[in-house]
Amino acid sequence: MNKIEKLLPQKFYDVLNHEGVVSIVSWGEGEPHVVNTWNSYLVITEDEHILIPAYGMRKTEKNVNVNNRLKITLGSKEVMGFNDYQGTGFIIEGTAAYIESGETYNMMKEKFSFLTRVLDVTVTSIKQKI
Repeated sequence: MNKIEKLLPQKFYDVLNHEGVVSIVSWGEGEPHVVNTWNSYLVITEDEHILIPAYGMRKTEKNVNVNNRLKITLGSKEVMGFNDYQGTGFIIEGTAAYIESGETYNMMKEKFSFLTRVLDVTVTSIKQKI
């Protein structure tokens, strides 16, 4: 049996346990676009996909249809960073797709009744910044 190698560090999960702003950066053919959500809205799957409920995010979806790469930043001042710094944050890079039906969509819809789609992010890199 192969064990899935974990990419997301424990400190990342610690940050998710505290509320904070998440910024999602996408870019298609034009200027980069930024949209925000909350730490508490991120759901991490067993295989470490990041699922984000989407209500609006229409420009992000248009960009993902042209270029599926994203950058995400998040953090919390409640989690100690490097060298006992009060607070830490992460920059995540990944690829994205939108889910509009199926098992994952239904699971997320139960948690977040407002969503119209689910942004599914496959993490390609994660870096702790502070």
